[in-house]
Amino acid sequence: MPRCMPCVCMPCVCRGAFSEVVLAEEKRTQRLVAIKCIPKKALEGKENSIENEIAVLHKIKHANIVSLEDIFESKSHLYLVMQLVSGGELFDRIVEKGFYTEKDASKLIQQILDAVKYLHDMGIVHRDLKPENLLYYSLDEDSKIMISDFGLSKIEGSGSVMSTACGTPGYVAPEVLAQKPYSKAVDCWSIGVISYILLCGYPPFYDENDAKLFEQILKAEYEFDSPYWDDISDSAKDFIVHLMEKDPKIRYTCEQALQHPWIAGDTALDKNIHESVSAQIKKNFAKSKSLWQTEKTGEVFTPPYHISLPSTLPAPSAATPSSPHTSQRRINPVTRQGSAAYAAGRGRSLFYIFSCLARCPATFRRGVCHLQRKAHIE
Repeated sequence: MPRCMPCVCMPCVCRGAFSEVVLAEEKRTQRLVAIKCIPKKALEGKENSIENEIAVLHKIKHANIVSLEDIFESKSHLYLVMQLVSGGELFDRIVEKGFYTEKDASKLIQQILDAVKYLHDMGIVHRDLKPENLLYYSLDEDSKIMISDFGLSKIEGSGSVMSTACGTPGYVAPEVLAQKPYSKAVDCWSIGVISYILLCGYPPFYDENDAKLFEQILKAEYEFDSPYWDDISDSAKDFIVHLMEKDPKIRYTCEQALQHPWIAGDTALDKNIHESVSAQIKKNFAKSKSLWQTEKTGEVFTPPYHISLPSTLPAPSAATPSSPHTSQRRINPVTRQGSAAYAAGRGRSLFYIFSCLARCPATFRRGVCHLQRKAHIE
């Protein structure tokens, strides 16, 4: 028989296009978690994607990666019990700071590199690293950063070569756009792009036209523009150049990046760059802010996306000054056929639900929900 999960309903934490995240307290331990409620109808044709994501999350356990703690289902919904991260988004924290330096950026990137190195050592490629997927664990001033959203992640050596053009425009590596087989080096490129933004507040590549944006990335065309980079150390620029290397064979690995003086040494400057960086973040990422707010804090899983490449890229045009203005977009939902392959199983885990489950199944009436636990994927 399915087990009962007593719950108390209150306002919802956040809603996404295909799911709703609710705040819950585990009754036995009084520990807060985030439960993502996904309608099964939204998963039709995407079963392989969610299976892959769950399989990846079951493999990993790292201090800087949001963890999956349990899985439940009803007739109409799948429920993912996730570690709660409540510290807010990366850009919000930077803008709110009154003091922000290269050293602060260096410490952030060190945590990201350490977590991604762990993933790579496990044979996992994230494939969608970007600022929106970096969340603070808590509101504490010294809170750690957490990597989320493994919807596009891939386990290397699982029998297929990575060649799908997927990710978020502006953060994808050249070899992805070139539609060549690629490796975990694509994550290192993305970390380079994130590092660039953390030091100036705008992205290295931008164009309203995706084809022209892809052309810039394919040629690895970016600049350290004055005056935005005048006060940034040569060591920081050298670090970025090694990560945003067009050739993945000579691009820095996470291990190499962790040994760079800007990360492991004392070359990151203490000069306050908050005014310039925060002004650029507010200017260049304001458009995407309204979108991010629908996927804050607990929204760990988001629907996978792939990049639609034009049939032909435009011929190289004369270089023109680019404006540091962007609103990053994730486009074109993936639809891959497949079926769920879970083993039947049962368990006991009781939660108080503190969020409205308006989009969740009718069995959540009078504060009681009947759920069947899903076992680990075979």
